[in-house]
Amino acid sequence: MKNWIMVVLLVSIFSLAACAQDETTGKTEDESNEQETQEEVEDESMANEGESKDENSENKEESDSSSEEDEDSSDEEEEEVATEEPVEPKYKINGVSSVVPLDGKEGVNEQVVLLTIDDAPDEYGLEMAKTLKELNAPAIFFVNGHFIESEEKQEILKQIHEMGFEIGNHTYTHQKLDDVSQEKQREEIVSLSNKIEEIIGERPKFFRAPHGVNTDYALQVVKEEGMVQMNWSYGYDFKADYMTKQSITDIMVNTPLLGNGSNLLMHDREWTSAALEDIVQGLKDKGYGFVDPEEIQTPGE
Repeated sequence: MKNWIMVVLLVSIFSLAACAQDETTGKTEDESNEQETQEEVEDESMANEGESKDENSENKEESDSSSEEDEDSSDEEEEEVATEEPVEPKYKINGVSSVVPLDGKEGVNEQVVLLTIDDAPDEYGLEMAKTLKELNAPAIFFVNGHFIESEEKQEILKQIHEMGFEIGNHTYTHQKLDDVSQEKQREEIVSLSNKIEEIIGERPKFFRAPHGVNTDYALQVVKEEGMVQMNWSYGYDFKADYMTKQSITDIMVNTPLLGNGSNLLMHDREWTSAALEDIVQGLKDKGYGFVDPEEIQTPGE
Protein backbone atom coordinates (compact mmCIF):
# COMPACT_ATOMS: atom_id res chain seq x y z
CA MET A 1 0.00 0.00 0.00
CA LYS A 2 2.78 2.36 0.84
CA ASN A 3 4.55 1.50 -2.32
CA TRP A 4 1.44 2.29 -4.34
CA ILE A 5 1.11 5.67 -2.69
CA MET A 6 4.75 6.40 -3.48
CA VAL A 7 4.19 5.55 -7.14
CA VAL A 8 1.16 7.86 -7.33
CA LEU A 9 3.13 10.73 -5.76
CA LEU A 10 6.04 10.24 -8.15
CA VAL A 11 3.72 10.20 -11.15
CA SER A 12 2.04 13.39 -9.92
CA ILE A 13 5.38 15.10 -9.40
CA PHE A 14 6.56 14.14 -12.88
CA SER A 15 3.28 15.35 -14.36
CA LEU A 16 3.50 18.67 -12.60
CA ALA A 17 7.11 19.12 -13.72
CA ALA A 18 6.22 18.35 -17.32
CA CYS A 19 3.37 20.86 -17.29
CA ALA A 20 5.64 23.50 -15.83
CA GLN A 21 8.25 22.84 -18.53
CA ASP A 22 5.65 23.03 -21.25
CA GLU A 23 4.33 26.28 -19.82
CA THR A 24 7.83 27.72 -19.68
CA THR A 25 8.60 26.52 -23.17
CA GLY A 26 5.35 27.94 -24.47
CA LYS A 27 6.04 31.29 -22.87
CA THR A 28 9.54 31.30 -24.32
CA GLU A 29 8.21 30.45 -27.78
CA ASP A 30 5.57 33.19 -27.48
CA GLU A 31 8.19 35.75 -26.49
CA SER A 32 10.43 34.56 -29.32
CA ASN A 33 7.58 34.86 -31.82
CA GLU A 34 6.72 38.28 -30.44
CA GLN A 35 10.35 39.37 -30.73
CA GLU A 36 10.57 38.06 -34.30
CA THR A 37 7.36 39.91 -35.18
CA GLN A 38 8.71 43.11 -33.64
CA GLU A 39 11.99 42.71 -35.53
CA GLU A 40 10.07 42.19 -38.79
CA VAL A 41 8.06 45.34 -38.11
CA GLU A 42 11.23 47.29 -37.36
CA ASP A 43 12.90 45.93 -40.50
CA GLU A 44 9.86 46.87 -42.58
CA SER A 45 9.77 50.32 -40.98
CA MET A 46 13.48 50.85 -41.75
CA ALA A 47 12.90 49.69 -45.30
CA ASN A 48 9.99 52.12 -45.65
CA GLU A 49 12.11 54.93 -44.22
CA GLY A 50 14.83 54.10 -46.71
CA GLU A 51 12.34 54.14 -49.58
CA SER A 52 10.87 57.39 -48.26
CA LYS A 53 14.35 58.95 -48.09
CA ASP A 54 15.08 57.71 -51.61
CA GLU A 55 11.78 59.15 -52.85
CA ASN A 56 12.44 62.47 -51.06
CA SER A 57 15.93 62.54 -52.54
CA GLU A 58 14.54 61.83 -56.02
CA ASN A 59 11.83 64.47 -55.53
CA LYS A 60 14.44 66.98 -54.37
CA GLU A 61 16.63 66.18 -57.39
CA GLU A 62 13.60 66.56 -59.67
CA SER A 63 12.68 69.83 -57.92
CA ASP A 64 16.26 71.12 -58.23
CA SER A 65 16.33 70.06 -61.88
CA SER A 66 12.98 71.78 -62.47
CA SER A 67 14.26 74.94 -60.77
CA GLU A 68 17.39 74.90 -62.92
CA GLU A 69 15.24 74.44 -66.05
CA ASP A 70 13.00 77.32 -64.94
CA GLU A 71 16.08 79.51 -64.36
CA ASP A 72 17.50 78.51 -67.74
CA SER A 73 14.13 79.26 -69.36
CA SER A 74 13.99 82.63 -67.59
CA ASP A 75 17.55 83.42 -68.72
CA GLU A 76 16.65 82.50 -72.31
CA GLU A 77 13.58 84.75 -72.18
CA GLU A 78 15.72 87.64 -70.86
CA GLU A 79 18.24 87.04 -73.64
CA GLU A 80 15.43 87.08 -76.21
CA VAL A 81 14.21 90.44 -74.85
CA ALA A 82 17.73 91.85 -74.78
CA THR A 83 18.42 90.77 -78.38
CA GLU A 84 15.37 92.17 -80.13
CA GLU A 85 15.50 92.23 -83.91
CA PRO A 86 16.28 95.66 -85.38
CA VAL A 87 13.45 97.43 -87.18
CA GLU A 88 13.51 96.69 -90.90
CA PRO A 89 13.76 99.87 -93.02
CA LYS A 90 10.70 100.65 -95.13
CA TYR A 91 11.44 104.21 -96.31
CA LYS A 92 14.27 106.41 -97.51
CA ILE A 93 14.87 110.14 -97.84
CA ASN A 94 14.92 111.12 -101.50
CA GLY A 95 16.81 113.99 -103.13
CA VAL A 96 14.26 116.63 -102.09
CA SER A 97 14.04 115.43 -98.47
CA SER A 98 10.68 113.69 -98.86
CA VAL A 99 10.04 110.24 -97.44
CA VAL A 100 9.41 107.52 -100.04
CA PRO A 101 9.03 103.72 -99.76
CA LEU A 102 12.14 101.70 -100.49
CA ASP A 103 12.30 100.05 -103.91
CA GLY A 104 10.75 96.61 -103.85
CA LYS A 105 8.88 97.16 -100.58
CA GLU A 106 5.28 96.10 -101.00
CA GLY A 107 2.38 97.02 -98.77
CA VAL A 108 4.15 100.09 -97.32
CA ASN A 109 1.83 102.98 -96.49
CA GLU A 110 2.62 105.88 -98.83
CA GLN A 111 0.20 108.35 -97.24
CA VAL A 112 2.54 109.36 -94.45
CA VAL A 113 4.43 112.41 -93.24
CA LEU A 114 7.59 112.84 -91.18
CA LEU A 115 7.39 115.11 -88.12
CA THR A 116 10.55 116.99 -87.14
CA ILE A 117 11.24 119.50 -84.36
CA ASP A 118 14.27 121.80 -84.73
CA ASP A 119 16.24 123.87 -82.18
CA ALA A 120 15.55 121.50 -79.29
CA PRO A 121 15.49 121.30 -76.39
CA ASP A 122 15.04 125.05 -75.88
CA GLU A 123 11.98 125.85 -73.72
CA TYR A 124 9.17 123.64 -75.00
CA GLY A 125 10.91 120.53 -76.32
CA LEU A 126 9.96 118.27 -73.43
CA GLU A 127 6.34 119.46 -73.47
CA MET A 128 6.16 118.80 -77.21
CA ALA A 129 7.62 115.33 -76.76
CA LYS A 130 4.98 114.51 -74.14
CA THR A 131 2.22 115.71 -76.47
CA LEU A 132 3.51 113.60 -79.34
CA LYS A 133 3.90 110.58 -77.07
CA GLU A 134 0.28 110.83 -75.95
CA LEU A 135 -0.79 111.03 -79.60
CA ASN A 136 1.42 108.10 -80.60
CA ALA A 137 3.12 110.29 -83.19
CA PRO A 138 6.87 109.59 -83.71
CA ALA A 139 9.26 112.41 -84.63
CA ILE A 140 12.89 113.49 -84.92
CA PHE A 141 14.11 116.14 -82.49
CA PHE A 142 16.99 118.01 -84.14
CA VAL A 143 19.24 119.23 -81.34
CA ASN A 144 21.60 122.19 -80.98
CA GLY A 145 24.63 121.76 -78.75
CA HIS A 146 24.29 125.05 -76.91
CA PHE A 147 20.90 123.86 -75.58
CA ILE A 148 22.35 120.77 -73.88
CA GLU A 149 25.29 122.15 -71.93
CA SER A 150 23.60 122.29 -68.51
CA GLU A 151 22.78 119.19 -66.47
CA GLU A 152 19.11 120.18 -66.51
CA LYS A 153 18.94 120.28 -70.31
CA GLN A 154 20.93 117.07 -70.62
CA GLU A 155 18.36 115.37 -68.39
CA ILE A 156 15.58 116.73 -70.61
CA LEU A 157 17.33 115.34 -73.69
CA LYS A 158 17.55 111.93 -71.97
CA GLN A 159 13.84 112.03 -71.19
CA ILE A 160 12.95 112.87 -74.80
CA HIS A 161 15.13 110.03 -76.03
CA GLU A 162 13.75 107.57 -73.46
CA MET A 163 10.23 108.36 -74.64
CA GLY A 164 11.29 106.81 -77.96
CA PHE A 165 12.06 109.88 -80.05
CA GLU A 166 14.97 110.03 -82.48
CA ILE A 167 17.66 112.63 -81.68
CA GLY A 168 19.15 114.39 -84.72
CA ASN A 169 22.17 116.64 -85.27
CA HIS A 170 21.44 120.34 -86.02
CA THR A 171 25.05 121.58 -85.39
CA TYR A 172 26.46 122.76 -82.10
CA THR A 173 25.75 126.51 -82.33
CA HIS A 174 23.25 126.67 -85.22
CA GLN A 175 26.04 127.99 -87.42
CA LYS A 176 25.31 128.74 -91.08
CA LEU A 177 27.86 126.38 -92.58
CA ASP A 178 28.77 128.25 -95.77
CA ASP A 179 30.01 131.19 -93.66
CA VAL A 180 32.80 129.29 -91.86
CA SER A 181 35.93 127.28 -92.64
CA GLN A 182 35.96 123.56 -93.24
CA GLU A 183 37.58 123.04 -89.88
CA LYS A 184 34.74 124.91 -88.18
CA GLN A 185 32.13 123.00 -90.18
CA ARG A 186 33.58 119.70 -88.98
CA GLU A 187 33.69 120.93 -85.40
CA GLU A 188 30.04 122.05 -85.53
CA ILE A 189 28.91 118.63 -86.73
CA VAL A 190 31.24 116.14 -85.02
CA SER A 191 31.43 117.83 -81.61
CA LEU A 192 27.63 117.73 -81.35
CA SER A 193 27.48 114.05 -82.30
CA ASN A 194 30.07 113.40 -79.60
CA LYS A 195 28.01 115.36 -77.07
CA ILE A 196 24.79 113.56 -77.93
CA GLU A 197 26.49 110.17 -77.64
CA GLU A 198 27.89 111.17 -74.25
CA ILE A 199 24.39 111.98 -72.99
CA ILE A 200 22.13 109.31 -74.49
CA GLY A 201 24.64 106.58 -75.36
CA GLU A 202 24.29 106.66 -79.15
CA ARG A 203 25.29 108.88 -82.04
CA PRO A 204 22.64 110.63 -84.15
CA LYS A 205 21.56 109.06 -87.44
CA PHE A 206 20.08 112.19 -89.04
CA PHE A 207 21.50 115.62 -89.86
CA ARG A 208 19.82 118.89 -90.76
CA ALA A 209 21.88 121.99 -91.54
CA PRO A 210 20.81 125.35 -90.04
CA HIS A 211 18.78 127.37 -92.58
CA GLY A 212 18.96 124.31 -94.84
CA VAL A 213 22.37 125.46 -96.12
CA ASN A 214 24.92 122.70 -96.79
CA THR A 215 28.36 122.69 -98.36
CA ASP A 216 30.09 119.89 -100.22
CA TYR A 217 32.54 119.55 -97.34
CA ALA A 218 29.76 119.43 -94.71
CA LEU A 219 27.99 116.71 -96.68
CA GLN A 220 31.24 114.76 -96.77
CA VAL A 221 31.52 114.98 -92.97
CA VAL A 222 27.87 113.93 -92.59
CA LYS A 223 28.57 110.90 -94.77
CA GLU A 224 31.67 110.01 -92.75
CA GLU A 225 29.56 110.19 -89.59
CA GLY A 226 27.06 107.74 -91.09
CA MET A 227 24.14 110.16 -90.96
CA VAL A 228 21.27 110.80 -93.34
CA GLN A 229 21.15 114.43 -94.50
CA MET A 230 17.73 116.02 -94.89
CA ASN A 231 16.14 119.44 -95.26
CA TRP A 232 12.30 119.67 -95.31
CA SER A 233 9.22 119.90 -97.52
CA TYR A 234 7.65 122.88 -95.77
CA GLY A 235 7.64 124.82 -92.51
CA TYR A 236 6.13 128.11 -91.36
CA ASP A 237 6.43 128.69 -87.61
CA PHE A 238 9.52 130.92 -87.98
CA LYS A 239 7.56 133.42 -90.08
CA ALA A 240 5.79 136.38 -88.45
CA ASP A 241 2.41 135.54 -90.01
CA TYR A 242 2.32 132.13 -88.36
CA MET A 243 3.33 132.78 -84.77
CA THR A 244 -0.04 131.97 -83.21
CA LYS A 245 -1.66 128.65 -82.38
CA GLN A 246 -4.49 129.09 -84.87
CA SER A 247 -2.43 130.38 -87.79
CA ILE A 248 0.29 127.72 -87.56
CA THR A 249 -2.28 124.92 -87.18
CA ASP A 250 -4.17 126.05 -90.26
CA ILE A 251 -1.16 126.37 -92.56
CA MET A 252 0.52 123.11 -91.46
CA VAL A 253 -2.63 121.09 -92.14
CA ASN A 254 -4.03 122.92 -95.17
CA THR A 255 -0.99 124.04 -97.16
CA PRO A 256 -1.01 122.89 -100.79
CA LEU A 257 2.51 121.58 -100.18
CA LEU A 258 1.16 118.75 -98.02
CA GLY A 259 1.40 115.39 -99.74
CA ASN A 260 2.54 111.83 -99.39
CA GLY A 261 5.97 111.71 -97.76
CA SER A 262 6.07 115.38 -96.75
CA ASN A 263 8.88 116.25 -94.33
CA LEU A 264 7.32 118.73 -91.88
CA LEU A 265 9.57 121.34 -90.28
CA MET A 266 8.57 122.69 -86.86
CA HIS A 267 10.51 124.34 -84.06
CA ASP A 268 10.75 124.37 -80.28
CA ARG A 269 8.46 127.43 -80.01
CA GLU A 270 5.60 128.42 -77.72
CA TRP A 271 2.97 128.75 -80.48
CA THR A 272 4.03 125.51 -82.17
CA SER A 273 3.89 123.64 -78.90
CA ALA A 274 0.41 125.02 -78.24
CA ALA A 275 -0.76 123.97 -81.72
CA LEU A 276 0.96 120.59 -81.91
CA GLU A 277 -1.98 118.45 -80.84
CA ASP A 278 -4.30 120.16 -83.33
CA ILE A 279 -1.72 119.81 -86.10
CA VAL A 280 -1.31 116.09 -85.52
CA GLN A 281 -5.05 115.53 -85.25
CA GLY A 282 -5.67 117.58 -88.41
CA LEU A 283 -3.20 115.44 -90.34
CA LYS A 284 -4.83 112.27 -89.02
CA ASP A 285 -8.24 113.56 -90.08
CA LYS A 286 -6.89 113.90 -93.63
CA GLY A 287 -5.80 110.28 -93.56
CA TYR A 288 -2.08 110.72 -92.97
CA GLY A 289 0.06 108.41 -90.87
CA PHE A 290 3.42 109.24 -89.31
CA VAL A 291 6.73 107.71 -90.28
CA ASP A 292 8.73 106.12 -87.49
CA PRO A 293 12.31 107.40 -88.00
CA GLU A 294 13.57 103.89 -87.16
CA GLU A 295 11.95 102.75 -90.42
CA ILE A 296 14.03 105.19 -92.50
CA GLN A 297 17.04 103.64 -94.18
CA THR A 298 20.42 104.84 -92.92
CA PRO A 299 23.90 104.25 -94.43
CA GLY A 300 24.91 100.62 -94.26
CA GLU A 301 21.35 99.28 -94.12
